[in-house]
Amino acid sequence: MLDLLRVGATLVVVRIDRLARSLSHLLEIIERLKVKGAHFRSLQDPIDTASPQGKFTLQVLGAAAEFERALIRERTKAGLRSAKAEGRVGGNPGLKAGDQVAIRKARAARVASHIQKLNASADQWVPEVRRLKPGLPWEDVLRVVNSGLSREAQPRSLPRLIRAAKTFVREGLLPETILSRAPASDKDDRLPAIVAGI
Repeated sequence: MLDLLRVGATLVVVRIDRLARSLSHLLEIIERLKVKGAHFRSLQDPIDTASPQGKFTLQVLGAAAEFERALIRERTKAGLRSAKAEGRVGGNPGLKAGDQVAIRKARAARVASHIQKLNASADQWVPEVRRLKPGLPWEDVLRVVNSGLSREAQPRSLPRLIRAAKTFVREGLLPETILSRAPASDKDDRLPAIVAGI
């Protein structure tokens, strides 16, 4: 909708909360409208940026938002200073103390997060790895994998692909044989294999 607005157009909403999640979000949207030369009007709130009163109301809201941000910054800084004066430092106290239980929990959370990210993209690389390994070297498997990825997803690097495959083997999601070395070839038949894989 914001992309369709033209110079002189007016965006009308019933109430402000129907448009923005917060005051700063509202001001960001109105700034986008201002850049486009469009106006904003709320039917149940006294805001109409085409009128002087509406512009004034908007400026008051902007000042209130800036004041709110400044208060939050000051409270955060004061809290950090107070904690530092009492000898408390941010972070996980168990990790800082070298508590093995806390270290194991943090490591398990990191591994779970890593596996979750790998699962999200597994359909892009796991089928190719299953199909091509250990028959081809990792470099060639990477070329086939990257050829099937969208522009945004490329490039998946060789170390990342190998690490992902090792993680899946460790979790029992891929057979251990994929980590075996590719067989040596008497002649250079890799190009047809890569083209066939793609």
